[in-house]
Amino acid sequence: MELHQIKYFMAMSRELNFTRAAERCGITQPAMTRAIHKLEKNLGGPLFRREGRLTHLTELGRIVHPRFEDILALTEIAQEEALDFAKLQKAKLDLGCMCTIAPACLISLIEVFATNAPQLNLIIHDGPGREVAHKLLNGELDAAITALPTIPDEFSAHRLFQERYVVAFPRNHRFREMDEVPVAELSGEQYLNRINCEYLDIFHAAGFEGGIDTDDRFETEHESWVQAMVVAGLGCAIMPEGLAQRPEMHTRPLVDPQVYRTISIVTRRGRKHAPATDFFVRLCKKHQWRNPPF
Repeated sequence: MELHQIKYFMAMSRELNFTRAAERCGITQPAMTRAIHKLEKNLGGPLFRREGRLTHLTELGRIVHPRFEDILALTEIAQEEALDFAKLQKAKLDLGCMCTIAPACLISLIEVFATNAPQLNLIIHDGPGREVAHKLLNGELDAAITALPTIPDEFSAHRLFQERYVVAFPRNHRFREMDEVPVAELSGEQYLNRINCEYLDIFHAAGFEGGIDTDDRFETEHESWVQAMVVAGLGCAIMPEGLAQRPEMHTRPLVDPQVYRTISIVTRRGRKHAPATDFFVRLCKKHQWRNPPF
């Protein structure tokens, strides 16, 4: 059987009149009749019966009707997906990424992305979490990978993985003798602070309300400066475990509370997404993340 025969059958089952069904399909009534007869021959029995001026589906017609309906629906989906794939080959994706999410945590995803969509142009925009969220809200970004402690109602988010927070410190620091560092132990320490840092919000969300009375002698917007100053012995810093990349820098997990953050792929709720965005979100959801699962 052929696809056009199925379409003619479905039109005929709706109209129950060969002339009107032919008009719906844009063909002549004899062509409609021939197509239905050929389909009946392939299926081994009549699909319609006439009783005077009335036409009805036969038992065979009622049996195949939902199957043919599924075939047409799946065909439409396949055509849409093929069209989306064609669009994907010439598209670009503006992806926001919080600057405190280490590239090492995401590079395996980007490698899979490059393999599966070699023609798609990926542009990564990094910045503080609130700045990334603002750009996504305003339509400057198609999607974002963030670790904000709370997700605004305007966004749809899918959790990807979690990572814990650690304290990073120079070689001869007292924290080196500890297996874990209680958050309260940071009080009085020389601390290297990040401008626009979201970490304290996450600690408050985890239930630590006591405050950390640190000696914030240095502040910077750039992570490379933070880690360079830690190595130089100028202070300690809180950071996600994946961000602690310098081998000269020592780290310990933070406890009391033990704090994790959730990395999510986020899109604007209610916005019609381009095929490239939908493809990337699906890729994020099925990716085998190396971090421990939830």
